[in-house]
Amino acid sequence: MSKVYINKHPLVQHKISRLRDKNTGTNEFRALVEEIAMLMGYEALNDLPTEDVRVETPLETCMTEVIAGRKLAIVPILRAGLGMVDGILNLVPASKVGHIGLYRDEKTHTPVEYYCKLPKPIEERIIVVTDPMLATGGSAIDAISQIKKHGGRKIKFMCIIAAPEGLKALEKAHPDVQIYVGHLDRELNEDAYICPGLGDAGDRIFGTK
Repeated sequence: MSKVYINKHPLVQHKISRLRDKNTGTNEFRALVEEIAMLMGYEALNDLPTEDVRVETPLETCMTEVIAGRKLAIVPILRAGLGMVDGILNLVPASKVGHIGLYRDEKTHTPVEYYCKLPKPIEERIIVVTDPMLATGGSAIDAISQIKKHGGRKIKFMCIIAAPEGLKALEKAHPDVQIYVGHLDRELNEDAYICPGLGDAGDRIFGTK
């Protein structure tokens, strides 16, 4: 079974409430997405492997912990997932960043892939896939499937808002993936938008319509 973590932190919930407000402008919206990603990343990365190294302090030499192994890989689902990348990079600046490009067919609501570039060796990295919205789950499922085809094994998925339908679909398709959700919303509407949601995350991050 997959592990699903629904965030309850008051800071995360406060910032998500600001995202929902239709009067929140592009600059503030973009900053909030980055801040939420950093707060959620702090929780999502609490199992990073560490190793002891010898360090000289001003007083003495000691053994202390650093992150072990290959550096983290952050893989945003284009384009809205880009808005979450800097928040995680603030936590782990040495992370490598890949990209997966998917867009939603307006008639079928299914994802169409147009780009995939991943850091190598992807199979040796912990991978965090980012997308602010988990609606039907189609984009997340396809993106993670592509990463697995390229050899990725240790995968986490992080979103700010999720619909129950998308969360259930992602759990079923990838039961081995840890899923981090900022807030679980009520439902999808007939156009496959999350309700109450926050509108189109990509348009609001980048100021497009």
